[in-house]
Amino acid sequence: MKSISNKLASMLSQAGIWTGAWAATAAYAVNDLPGGPAVNQLNLHPAATKIAEEQHWLHWMMMIICTVIFIAVFAVMFYSIWKHRKSLGHKPANFHESVTVEVLWTLAPFLIVIMMSLPATKVLVASKDTTNADLTVKATGYQWKWGYDYIKGEGEGLAFISTLDSSQRAMSNAGKPEGDDYLLRVDNPLVVPVGKKIRVITTANDVIHAFAVNSLGIKQDAIPGFVRDTWFRAEKVGSYYGQCQELCGKEHAYMPIHVKVVSAQDYSQWVEGEKKKQAAKADDPSKVWSLDDLSKRGEKVYAANCAACHQANGKGAGPIKPLDGSAVVLDADKLKQVSVLLNGQNNGAMPSWKALSDTEIAAVITFTKNNWSNKTGQLVQPADVLAARK
Repeated sequence: MKSISNKLASMLSQAGIWTGAWAATAAYAVNDLPGGPAVNQLNLHPAATKIAEEQHWLHWMMMIICTVIFIAVFAVMFYSIWKHRKSLGHKPANFHESVTVEVLWTLAPFLIVIMMSLPATKVLVASKDTTNADLTVKATGYQWKWGYDYIKGEGEGLAFISTLDSSQRAMSNAGKPEGDDYLLRVDNPLVVPVGKKIRVITTANDVIHAFAVNSLGIKQDAIPGFVRDTWFRAEKVGSYYGQCQELCGKEHAYMPIHVKVVSAQDYSQWVEGEKKKQAAKADDPSKVWSLDDLSKRGEKVYAANCAACHQANGKGAGPIKPLDGSAVVLDADKLKQVSVLLNGQNNGAMPSWKALSDTEIAAVITFTKNNWSNKTGQLVQPADVLAARK
């Protein structure tokens, strides 16, 4: 009796755990995210491009054909087994081959495969036709962020890094997810105009990544040393979300993609505003900074790019090494820390930050060398970083 009571208590406890987990999940995943995942989603994301619509049609066509074949084959098989079973007095036929049957079961699958491959090939070829693009953007994968360079069309010359919003990482660290865009919100989305053909060139700086946005019908691997491309033409204004779809390291889950599709007028206004911001941020690498000014600049760079892992207090967390009291940070040879930021270390556990400007790298190093208990008085100038890049 006691054993039964213990088993019942254990079952009730497990049920309570599962109920609590479900309730916790339901507490923050109660709404669909337009352009992203939906609650209890079973189908593909709603299509926002013609290519995505054709991919959906192909998916269901293939599914229906395979289902019909499955039902037909197994129905015939089970019917034959049941109808001609030994208990009814049936005896197995004694024959070796039938040319007619051989031809039929070779020809039928061949015709089915051809019927399936023709529309699939048409969609595949269309999805790879990147000619006559209105706008060309290069998407570079980094551990674990995306770099966007507008290289042709309106907005040419713009470039920025897109990383997971710091508030999202803080939620993850605290185990308290909130919002329908949890782990999908970024600081700088990729902005493109509606109705225009957008060519996306992909590459990577470290390991293999994959640029994928389901609603737009695109997925293209980003491989170091290779340049590949894909394209899309969004049919409606909105935000569309994706993620890196290659297992690119321990921060793989924190590498979202946000494509923001806006009207032509709004896009032109955005380009104008971004060019003004870029001009204001343009720094002369030969400029000599004061310790105070460079530290203040570095504090902003640290908060935007480093605090998510090393924490605002510089103490690190788990396998993330602390910067407060770090031997590399305190070392009199400032080029050691410059090398770490430019090249990364520990097989990508600390990623490369080459995408930052010389001034930003110099500023954040100066900040870490003179913050918390690190009162070194050391100063790294942008010229030092520029020289180390060569």
